[in-house]
Amino acid sequence: MLDARALNRALLERQLLLRRSMISAPEAIERLVGMQAQIPADPYVALWSRLENFHTGDLATLITDRKAVRMTLFRGTIHLVTGRDALALRPVVQAALERLFQSGTPFGRQIKGVDLNQLVKLGRALVDERPLTSAELRPLLKKRWPKRDQDSLAAAIGYIVPLVQVPPRGLWGASGQPRRTSLEAWLGSPLGKKTSPDEMVLRYLAAFGPATAGDARSWSGMSALSEVFERLRPRLRTFRDDHGRELFDVPDGPLPDPATPAPVRFLPVYDNIVLSHADRTRIVRPFDPKLLGHAEGVNFSGVLIDGFVGATWTLKREAKTATLRVALIDKLSKRDRTAVEDEGARLLTFIAAETSSRNVVVSQPGAKSRSNP
Repeated sequence: MLDARALNRALLERQLLLRRSMISAPEAIERLVGMQAQIPADPYVALWSRLENFHTGDLATLITDRKAVRMTLFRGTIHLVTGRDALALRPVVQAALERLFQSGTPFGRQIKGVDLNQLVKLGRALVDERPLTSAELRPLLKKRWPKRDQDSLAAAIGYIVPLVQVPPRGLWGASGQPRRTSLEAWLGSPLGKKTSPDEMVLRYLAAFGPATAGDARSWSGMSALSEVFERLRPRLRTFRDDHGRELFDVPDGPLPDPATPAPVRFLPVYDNIVLSHADRTRIVRPFDPKLLGHAEGVNFSGVLIDGFVGATWTLKREAKTATLRVALIDKLSKRDRTAVEDEGARLLTFIAAETSSRNVVVSQPGAKSRSNP
């Protein structure tokens, strides 16, 4: 039997959040089986919270050298993965992405009757000729199918063709619309041929387990994983959570003592640690959203306090000043609040190094904010 705290410490250990690791950025990205990357800066913050001596250039160089790519992968969202993982994982989730396009979005219905093979062939040829933005791709497809919705035509290419967003998109401090080309053209290598999810599920459990088949579905966006877990059962160990649900795990998955101290860690807006389980109570405790104050809303970044999301944070930049605003969900002891302020100050040094004035402002429920320059 594993309760929420035991699962929390197991997750933190596997996610490199109980202590910063000395492994390299590529090793970390692969150990985590990719990282959420809808917001280009998110993986930089996520890696900074997990690795010792991580610098923005460590990841930027991987992207410019084509050793890491940003592409549509799990759940139809943008992920940062190493080049070799991109080639291996995309074929595994390809069918799920095609189903998502056809039945999970309005785009598939709006181009019903279009020969998808012809559409994909033309779209791939266009983006392989040169990386294109969606705004550039849409009218080119519209020429071939003038009576069809151009947004839906372009969306088909985005879902069905393995596209990568090329630099400078994804580089620290860079901006601009994403330009995309095919993964094969960008890496100069063919996609892998294995489509079985077995190895991917084992890697998921190593990074996020112990977990249920439903958790793996939430993470991957794939269906029919129960039969995969049953097939893998002889290679796995099992537990129960405090609701009686069966949890699966790899044999060597670490299970730290639930009393293990967990340091304060700042997460980006999107981090798979809070998105990769059907039941998120192992990382997010129930709370009243009204307590979030200025950070109330969907797209806020989280702060782990004693291993669970205990606050949210936002960054405000003004000329040469950067302010990190932290909204606590619950009241903290002076010691814990100081730990939040200190880690926030270190984060500011990382994400706003160019500013001359950096401040951390903590809002405790029912109390006034306090600045910590």
